[in-house]
Amino acid sequence: MLSFKSTYFFLLSKCILALFLLTFFSSCAQSLSNNKIETAANQTEKYIPLLAGKKVAVVANQTSVIHKKQPISKTDEIVSTLKPKHHNDKFTHLVDSLLTSNINIVKVFAPEHGFRGKADAGEHVSNQKDIKTGLPIISLYGKNRKPSIENLQGIDIILFDIQDVGVRFYTYISTMTYVMEACAELGIPVIILDRPNPNGHYIDGPTLQMEHKSFVGMHPIPLVYGMTIGEYAHMVNGEKWMENGIQCDITIIPLKNYSHELEYDLPIRPSPNLPNAQSINLYPSLGFFEGTIINAGRGTEFQFQRYGAPFFPDGSFSYTPHPNFGSKTPKFKDELCFGIDLSKKEKLSTVNIEWVLDAYHKTPKDKKFFGKSFTVHAGNLELQEQMETGKTAQEIRASWQDDIEEFKKIRSKYLIYN
Repeated sequence: MLSFKSTYFFLLSKCILALFLLTFFSSCAQSLSNNKIETAANQTEKYIPLLAGKKVAVVANQTSVIHKKQPISKTDEIVSTLKPKHHNDKFTHLVDSLLTSNINIVKVFAPEHGFRGKADAGEHVSNQKDIKTGLPIISLYGKNRKPSIENLQGIDIILFDIQDVGVRFYTYISTMTYVMEACAELGIPVIILDRPNPNGHYIDGPTLQMEHKSFVGMHPIPLVYGMTIGEYAHMVNGEKWMENGIQCDITIIPLKNYSHELEYDLPIRPSPNLPNAQSINLYPSLGFFEGTIINAGRGTEFQFQRYGAPFFPDGSFSYTPHPNFGSKTPKFKDELCFGIDLSKKEKLSTVNIEWVLDAYHKTPKDKKFFGKSFTVHAGNLELQEQMETGKTAQEIRASWQDDIEEFKKIRSKYLIYN
C-alpha cells in the first residue's frame, strides 16, 4: 500500500510539474508574440482615417507591405493551401490593401529600382502604369528625383512607406527628403509609415562634408546613422536641412515594440543586390567598393558578401561574376576573380575599413583603384587621401570620431525609440 501511495504521489507531482511548465512556456510564448515588432503599415487603424475622403499619392516599392496574421487553426492552414499559387499568404502590398479599403489612390511614386524593385542600381527608371492596379507610376529616379508641381497637382496627402537599411549612400532617404521638400513647398502633408532599421544598432563611418553633397548623400551624417526612416524624417525637418530651411507637415506612424538594439531580418529584399541579412549588415563596409574598380559580389548570388578582382593574388577563394537579377553588367563580367569570402562573417557593429585597404594594397599600381564616385560614397576627400598616404585602419577610424560624437548630439533630439 505504501508503495502504491508513493507511486501515486510521484505521478501526481510529475503531472503538476508538467502542467506548470506548459503554462509557463505558453505564457512566455504569448509574451514574445505580444512583443513582436509591428510595422507602422500593419497599424492600419492609425493612418487609414487620415486618408479617408482624400486624393492620395503613395511613395512605395516592393517592401511596402502589410504582414498578414499567420493561421491560428488547422482549418486556416488547410484553406491557405487551397489558394492560387500566385497568392501570397505572408503579406499584401500596401497599395492593394488601401484600394481594397476604398482609399482614393491616384498615383504612385517609385524610388530607385522601381515600384516592383527589379531595376539595377543606377538604372534609369521610367514613368509607367502598374499592370495590376492600372495606377500611373511616377519615377523619382533618373531625371526627375523630386516630384514636380505637375506631379503633385490635385494631391491632398502623400503616404510614404519604404524600407531603409540605415546607410547614407542608400538613396531612399534622399527620395524621402525630396518628397518632403516638394510637399512643403505646396503645403501638402506627408504621412510616413515607419519601419525597423536593420543597421540601427550602431553609428559609425565618415561624416558627409556638404561640398560633396549628392543623391547618394544629402546631409552631414555619418555613413551609418542608427535611426529609423521616421526618426530621420524628424531630423531632416527639425534641422531645416531642406531647401531654404523649409519644413514639411509630417506625421510619423511609429513602430510597436521596437528598439534600436533589436535584430530585425527583412522579409523582402530592399533592393536587388541586398538579398539577405548578411549582405545588409556588410553593405556599409563593402559599399565603398561601388566607387572603385573592385567587384563586391554583383553578378553572383552573394552580393555584398565578397569582394575580388582578376588581378588579386591567386588564393583559395575565387568566383566569376555573370549578369543576373539586379546586375546586367557586373564588374569583371565572365572573368575569374580572386578575393575574400565574407558570407559567414559574424555580425558587425562597426564599419570595417580594413577590407577596402586590403583591396587597395592588392591592386597593381597600373590599375586605377578609385573611380569618380568614390568621393561621393565616402562623403569626403579625406578617405582617399588617407589610403593613398598609407594611413592605417586605426588612424582612419580615429579621424571619424569627433564628427560622430557631434552627430550623436543632433540625433538624440529626434529619437522615437530607445
